[in-house]
Amino acid sequence: MKSCIKHFIRYNSTSSKWTRFVPTTGTYPEGFKVASIHCGIKKNNSQDLALLVSEKPANAAAVFTTNQFQAAPVHISRKNLQVSEGKIQAVIINSGCANAITGEQGLKDAQTMTDEVDSILGNNKASTLVMSTGVIGQLLPIDKITAGIKKIFGELDASHDSWLRYAKGIMTTDTFPKLVSRKFTIGGKSYSVAGVSKGAGMISPNMATLLGAIVTDAPVSSSALKSILQYSVNRSYNCVSVDGDMSTNDTIAALANGEGAPITEESPEFEVIKQEFSEVAKDLAKLLVRDGEGATKFVTLNVNNCTSYEMAHKIAATISNSPLVKTALFGKDANWGRILAAIGYTDFGAPTKLDLTKISLSFVPTDGSETLKLLVNGEPQLVNEERASEILEAEDLEIVVDIGLGNESCQYWTCDLSHDYVTINGDYRS
Repeated sequence: MKSCIKHFIRYNSTSSKWTRFVPTTGTYPEGFKVASIHCGIKKNNSQDLALLVSEKPANAAAVFTTNQFQAAPVHISRKNLQVSEGKIQAVIINSGCANAITGEQGLKDAQTMTDEVDSILGNNKASTLVMSTGVIGQLLPIDKITAGIKKIFGELDASHDSWLRYAKGIMTTDTFPKLVSRKFTIGGKSYSVAGVSKGAGMISPNMATLLGAIVTDAPVSSSALKSILQYSVNRSYNCVSVDGDMSTNDTIAALANGEGAPITEESPEFEVIKQEFSEVAKDLAKLLVRDGEGATKFVTLNVNNCTSYEMAHKIAATISNSPLVKTALFGKDANWGRILAAIGYTDFGAPTKLDLTKISLSFVPTDGSETLKLLVNGEPQLVNEERASEILEAEDLEIVVDIGLGNESCQYWTCDLSHDYVTINGDYRS
């Protein structure tokens, strides 16, 4: 995970281009407070330590990176979830240093962070999750962080401004804070769900260089929350690609602290909660793609009519991760043969025969104008290149692929690959 000093001014300021994605108000779950401060990890005095606290231990679940080089905070958070039997009261996050591939000292430092929070909360057991983001292979300045933890408790607040600062405190090369909140009603009672994420590079399916937390004041049981989070992640964070790279630190946590009869997987309210969580996760995931390092295009990819969701997902992932597809999008080149090539080399994990005479491909403009058909039932269409260029000039684009073999679909979000991505990552530790 990343922390770029040279580009920090560029990537930690909210440009006018992205202002429309930063909320000016929000509806936040009761019983949660957040804070963010500068504790000395970053060299430019920007916020680098963030804390989320529930007023009481909450039911919790988390999804972690599948990278085999899992960072120290991933190991400690997973352990704390097990030790606490899914009861978590706080999440502490630092940016500026990933604490990844740091050996035994890294594990000790991550444990120290959670122990310090637990101590201040008055808890004797592991009730805190820890996340870190920044440069891989560097040790945390743990003394600065423990001093910061003592200080940050005095900044905790439930206001919108505090949530926004919290979102800013976990940023690295992000250009804007990613914060989403929703209010919903179950049985005549109102609840809220709010989510925060970070990520702009090393973004790929199966979790990527991203951190986040989604919390609610609804009374969701631990088992139901775990199921809801996995479902939501599979259809949001695992359906995005910026550059096809997978990080060592990815963690998405979910907390539910509501009182009352717990909502379980058998409860009639379960589907409502699952949908609300899923929508927040999707909104956050799409913001990550919009903020992709060097990205100029936001692409919604719909792969339709497959024999299974897994098939649709694999095709969508292959297209979205193709450097040739992504560079064509940057060049505003309707080189749709690259999309078909990606479909053709998709690894389905088992022998899978496509019927090439049933595959169709279209560009769908976001201005509501007529769809541009590129391939219909395996037959190439006479493409108006001028019209194609007009569609590709827009910031947003929808691509629709019809496989013609079933009725399962997957929606994916990706971006282009630009010269700026190389510039950012070629010297980003400078």
